[in-house]
Amino acid sequence: MAQIQLTPAQRKDHRAEAHHLNPVVMIGSDGLTDGVKKEIDAALNAHGLIKVRVQSDDRPGREEMFRSLAEELDAAPIQHIGKLLVFWRPIPEKEKKVSEDRMAGPRDVKVLKNSSRYGQRPEVKMLRVLGNQRLTPGGTVKRAKPRQQVSVKKRSQD
Repeated sequence: MAQIQLTPAQRKDHRAEAHHLNPVVMIGSDGLTDGVKKEIDAALNAHGLIKVRVQSDDRPGREEMFRSLAEELDAAPIQHIGKLLVFWRPIPEKEKKVSEDRMAGPRDVKVLKNSSRYGQRPEVKMLRVLGNQRLTPGGTVKRAKPRQQVSVKKRSQD
C-alpha cells in the first residue's frame, strides 16, 4: 500500500488540528506488534487524525516505526516530534444498516378532538406515537401489531 501524499499546506493544517490531541495508542517495550498495528488502524478509522506515543529512546527506531506505520496502514505521516508520532487518514464512509423488521421511532402527533361542550373550539392535544403504535381516525393510539411470543433471535435459531 502506498502512503497518502499531502501538500505542505494540508500537512500544516493537520499539525494544527493535532496539537490539542492526546495520544490514543502507546507503543511499549515490545515495539511494533500486530496488536499495536491493529489498534492504530482502528483509531485511524474512528478518528482520522491520531497521535501515537512511543516509549523507546531509540530515535532511528522511532523514525523507522514512523515510516513503516505510514506505509502499512496507508496513512499520511504528519509529524514526528520526540516520542510523538502523528498520522492522518480520511475516515471511511459508514454504511447505513437498513433492516426491514426495524420499527419507526417515536413521533409527536397533533390531534384535534371536539370539545365535550358544544360550541367550544376543538382541543389540540399532542400525542407521542411509538414505533409499534398507530393513530386511529378517532384520535386514539392503538398497538399496530400483536406482541411477538418468541423473540427474533430465538426464531432465527430454530
